[in-house]
Amino acid sequence: MSLSNNLSKILIIDFGSQFTQLIARRVRELGVFSEIVSHKKIKITQITKDNIAGIILSGGPLNVYENDKFKFDKKILKLGIPILGICFGHQILSKLLGGKVKKSKHREFGLATINKVSNSILTKNFFNKNNSSNVWMSHADQVSKMPKNFNVIASTKNSKLTIIENIKDNFYGVQFHPEVTHTDKGKILLRNFVFLICKIKKNWSSKDQKLKLINEIKEQVGNNKVICGLSGGVDSSVVAQLLSKAIGKNLTCIFVNNGLLRKNEETQVVNTFKKKLKINLIYVNAEKEFITKLTNVSDPEKKRKIIGNLFIKIFERYANKIKNVQFLAQGTLYPDLIESKSVTGSQTSKIKSHHNVGGLPKRMKLKLVEPLKFLFKDEVRKLGLELNLSNDIISRHPFPGPGLAIRMPGIITNEKIKILKEADFYFIKALRDHGLYDKIWQAYAALLPVKTVGVMGDNRTYEHICLLRAITSEDGMTADFFDFPKGFMQSISNQIINNIRGINRVVYDVTSKPPSTIELE
Repeated sequence: MSLSNNLSKILIIDFGSQFTQLIARRVRELGVFSEIVSHKKIKITQITKDNIAGIILSGGPLNVYENDKFKFDKKILKLGIPILGICFGHQILSKLLGGKVKKSKHREFGLATINKVSNSILTKNFFNKNNSSNVWMSHADQVSKMPKNFNVIASTKNSKLTIIENIKDNFYGVQFHPEVTHTDKGKILLRNFVFLICKIKKNWSSKDQKLKLINEIKEQVGNNKVICGLSGGVDSSVVAQLLSKAIGKNLTCIFVNNGLLRKNEETQVVNTFKKKLKINLIYVNAEKEFITKLTNVSDPEKKRKIIGNLFIKIFERYANKIKNVQFLAQGTLYPDLIESKSVTGSQTSKIKSHHNVGGLPKRMKLKLVEPLKFLFKDEVRKLGLELNLSNDIISRHPFPGPGLAIRMPGIITNEKIKILKEADFYFIKALRDHGLYDKIWQAYAALLPVKTVGVMGDNRTYEHICLLRAITSEDGMTADFFDFPKGFMQSISNQIINNIRGINRVVYDVTSKPPSTIELE
């Protein structure tokens, strides 16, 4: 299933950059469909047959000297389609057109100031009154000689050919990353490329996608039955409601309580979907099975695999009781696929296994329905609102498939689960009470695998450390910690310690992503 069949689009050719998703997301924010394809998989016939209005070449970990490690059909350059190269994309575009690339004397990582050299449609309204702009750099190579018919638009102290263009052929290259938020007016530059250079019209909105996705589900599924693994999170909730609108009673959701959910979460899910939305729902209480399987397991990937495999086993057990099921629905998103196994086939590293990408379809001989697999989280939230889901569901912070298991590094015990549920409850409640919840991308409490000495009522304690994490982000790919007022942190620390036996110390995580990840495991 694809959303791209009849849409004019921006095609992003991925060379393995960690920011490729951001490029696609930024284009969609402009109201234009974008799609990512690996440089290893792109075919000239795909471009000529598809409705491609512009091409963006992503950054990547390679360099242009490693010709054996990347592929690019030079015929793409002769199609008359506007092309924007970003970072590595800028370098490879220059090299393929006859320019030269060399290692930089001074690498550029982080913020840099670029200065305007000449006017360009690409940089309309991009520079400030001083003809400069702050951009985000991440490169050790640079274009040292432009191809023929190119002009310099902007430069930095260390990179003289920071922005170059060939107006005749509509080729543009930028050494920095306009897609990241650290680049002051990166969105303006991308907007200029999409609308002024590619001359594409807006064709993408959550409202339009609701109708398209419902019709695509109907076309794919027909009158067959579908089962859906429901967690109560944003993604699975939107999928469930989307399928309910499309196929009604032919949908059955299975909700497996693994004992690692937030406090009272199982009750909320059942009340919302079974009682309020009237969706067929099978509730499975499998707390004991999961906790037993996780006994004495501390390795995070083993935890994920145990939880994933047992979920499949239990899900399969109950799904088999439903006759004539042909399809399995999942709330898989674009980032899920890319972080789990580089769906584009690029050099992007696998960071962690993902619970949505598993063996259920093969084991159960089912066909997959993944209506959200081309969407980012913010797009899913907008779609959920179009589907009349409550704001409590739509605004819910991301919650990992393995649940609290990866928020308590080390061995899992019933006691630790109970303590962590309470700590998380107090933290999230405090955020809501202070009007902070919706200002934060994700927040949670974790239980660290160490104990420390404390004093309570003149008595010595030796109890757990509770770590609090709250981050701001637009996409989950990069993140900064939320800067709480001192008074709030003191208040929530007191609440947790005074109300929860087993915690005598509260700490706050002030690490950004990168270098850390959002979750602990």
